[in-house]
Amino acid sequence: MNASVRLNMFLEENTDEFIYNWRSKIVISEDDLYKEEVIHNGIQMYELVKRAIQRPFKEEELERLAFKTANERVDANVNISDFVYNVNIGRSQIIKWIGNSGLEVRELQPFIEQINALFDQFSYLAVKKYTEIKEKKLQEKDLYINQTHKERLTILGQMSSSFVHEFRNPLTSIIGFTKLLQNEYPELPYLEIIQHELDQLNYRISQFLHVSRKELIESKKEEVNLSYLLQELIEFLYPSLLDGDVSLQLDANPAINIIGNKDELRQVLLNLIMNSIDALQQKETPRLIEIVCKDSENFTELTISNNGPKINEEVIHAIFEPFFTTKDLGTGIGLYICKKLIEKHGGEIYCRSNDDKTSFVIKIPSLTQNHLEALEL
Repeated sequence: MNASVRLNMFLEENTDEFIYNWRSKIVISEDDLYKEEVIHNGIQMYELVKRAIQRPFKEEELERLAFKTANERVDANVNISDFVYNVNIGRSQIIKWIGNSGLEVRELQPFIEQINALFDQFSYLAVKKYTEIKEKKLQEKDLYINQTHKERLTILGQMSSSFVHEFRNPLTSIIGFTKLLQNEYPELPYLEIIQHELDQLNYRISQFLHVSRKELIESKKEEVNLSYLLQELIEFLYPSLLDGDVSLQLDANPAINIIGNKDELRQVLLNLIMNSIDALQQKETPRLIEIVCKDSENFTELTISNNGPKINEEVIHAIFEPFFTTKDLGTGIGLYICKKLIEKHGGEIYCRSNDDKTSFVIKIPSLTQNHLEALEL
């Protein structure tokens, strides 16, 4: 029995479990008019994968499914980023499954490449069709450059999702092969470190897809120690600090805790520190970043400062607006996302700048007894 037949039989035997696991991980709004069709489309894609493994199929079938999905996403008024996210969850799940099929790595490699190519083509066709339909609707409504920020973010979701999934394609394959290596060579050094870093990268891509949606999703909040979180980030960013010849000073009381989503707060702090490292490349040494975290009766104040170039007053008022950027290759979305995430935590963020230093100040409500009681409940 050849490898394609064995793999197809394995996928056939695990269809129900695959669909169940995929369904539990994807994003579907309760208001989605086609939420049942999302599942049906996923099953159809799974069937196409099985058929493609054994024999060539007509590309018209893939195109019909992609166009059908695009039309449903437009009619449901759902951001295309949800679709791309769900597709890539399906891709990851299939590659994960075939890693347990019993086939050797050399036998699996061509099938993984084939599966990735199939998903790439499907995503491309669906996103392209979705964009064409949306552009037509915008033209019919005469909404061009002067559309609202929310509508701009909808288009941004399409663009960012399309670009981000291009990074996820090779990442998915690398994660899959790393797990196979762990199974076959458990004593091989550094594999756990590689797997951890790949998981972190995969998570950040998922977070970017989530925040590119029209509204920020609800997330679990917990007690977060800011000193520990900052030290963890500094360790993670050490190579970037070293490469940029940047010194960093941290002054954070280890007793300061707040209520928030740790991953979202990490994303904000990571963005601000990376922005500081980038800004400091425009000046000669010494290059310095200072992080100060202090607590008061009503709020916790965290300040990230750098001694880089001054930001002009007229620019400061615009830097938190979507699409505004002073970088040649910037998207203009990073600080906007930071602002939305901090506001989601009931806080505020602002910038002040002079000839000596530029500071981003975050204020978040302090941890109170009411917060602690709410967590215990």
